[in-house]
Amino acid sequence: MAEKSKMVEKESLIAENVNVFYGDNHVIKNVSIVMPENSITAFIGPSGCGKSTFLRLYNRMNDYIEGFRKDGSIIFNGKEIYSKDIQLEELRKKIGMVFQKPNPFPKTVYENIVYGLRIQGVKDKALLDEVVESTLKKVFLWGEVKDQLKKSALALSGGQQQRLCIARTLAVEPSILLMDEPTSALDPISTAKLEELVFELKKTLTVVIVTHNMQQAARISDKTAFFYMGELKEFSPTKQMFTNPKEEITQNYITGRFG
Repeated sequence: MAEKSKMVEKESLIAENVNVFYGDNHVIKNVSIVMPENSITAFIGPSGCGKSTFLRLYNRMNDYIEGFRKDGSIIFNGKEIYSKDIQLEELRKKIGMVFQKPNPFPKTVYENIVYGLRIQGVKDKALLDEVVESTLKKVFLWGEVKDQLKKSALALSGGQQQRLCIARTLAVEPSILLMDEPTSALDPISTAKLEELVFELKKTLTVVIVTHNMQQAARISDKTAFFYMGELKEFSPTKQMFTNPKEEITQNYITGRFG
């Protein structure tokens, strides 16, 4: 009789007992959470609950905020990412980020995508051309812009710009993709395209997405983390959270009683 194979979740991002302070303001309170590889995790919770702050810990974007300090550990591939020997440029190649508002560079579509590779010293035009085509195909944008590669990225629609920014991030081959409300500025059609893209990306990436849209979290994520007042109140498979949450406060939030 054939032995049943078991799927083992690999730990790609581990946070242990993490606290974050902005000056005297305690904004993240003793949060521990593990992100398995090749999954989509949604962070939900009311405005100001700490979900975006926590997301930005993973590629150290909070470092630039005055008064920021952290204790606890965040481990990526076995290393503490806040240790002194971590090179931020290397970390952010592996843990890319897409923001709420599309932020293409004021350059051509082509130059937006190859920007990170040029910084790394890549000059082989054939290779750059190949990366441009392959990443645009990954984000379902190649058919829309293949004849506009020399035009300004700023001329694209909002939805196209957001997918271009994702392509720019993918060009340097990250392992993790952080997304901070990536569809909040998009129309429903662009939102649907981006959700389809995110679902495809988990075949090769670990995706963590902050969203205020609980229907979106339910549609695309494997697991959902509910934050409230800086605390991680619940972290469970998405279907379970939306049908049978463990905590009363989670139930109250997802049923619209507050937030």
